[in-house]
Amino acid sequence: MNSVSVPFNPFSLGGRVALVTGAASGIGAAIAAQLAQAGARVIIADLNGAAAAARADELQQQGYQAESVALDVSSEAQIVEVCAAVVARYGLPWLLVNNAGLQDRQSFVDATAEEWDRMNAVNARGPYLLSRELARAMIQRQQPGRIVNIASAALQGSIVHGLVAYTGSKAALLGLSQATAFELAQHGITVNTVLPGGVATPGAIAATGPVPDGPARRAVPLGMCQGEDIAAAVLYFASPAAQRVTNQVLAVDGGFSVT
Repeated sequence: MNSVSVPFNPFSLGGRVALVTGAASGIGAAIAAQLAQAGARVIIADLNGAAAAARADELQQQGYQAESVALDVSSEAQIVEVCAAVVARYGLPWLLVNNAGLQDRQSFVDATAEEWDRMNAVNARGPYLLSRELARAMIQRQQPGRIVNIASAALQGSIVHGLVAYTGSKAALLGLSQATAFELAQHGITVNTVLPGGVATPGAIAATGPVPDGPARRAVPLGMCQGEDIAAAVLYFASPAAQRVTNQVLAVDGGFSVT
């Protein structure tokens, strides 16, 4: 009897563990769902532990593998503890998605150092610490893996008033991606960055500060992005199809760059 060959799926994540921060809602929730649909066991990490648990339960009810953990990415102690706990309980993640972020606005002349520090603690320092902890574990176990950082199309001009601290933190995240991609390549760990355009997430809608006027408000050829659009880019970078792709930046912005 002839055996039946199973076609290679370049976007399958079957058997992989993926840790996604800020995944209880918005873009993070869409990313977690996409990765789960691709076969990954998704760990939904969020400051709101109850919302993370509810999101994981929702995915489980749909037949996917999902777990949850409460995590404040501005706390080094929590990051160290949670990363160790995830590895011990679920296995070493193949994929880390640094998605958690703040996006409140302050005009430059009214900005405070406290707001700058708060924004950077979540948007840049948190990803640095998470990447450090999981990369250490990957190297120790000689296991390759993937890191995907979610920055912003604000770095390419999709900006409004009040995003000085936000854009600065996302620029730091992009710099982190480039430097870690270089240092981790020898260990088979890839690091890539996605630049989302405007997405009507709960966080974006609730963001405080000046009226968001500026270039990012103009109409774009392909329309405003959805969370699923960003998730598709993350899936690519996480998948076997991108095994030799690192230090790349992919803007998913509805065509803003050509307007």
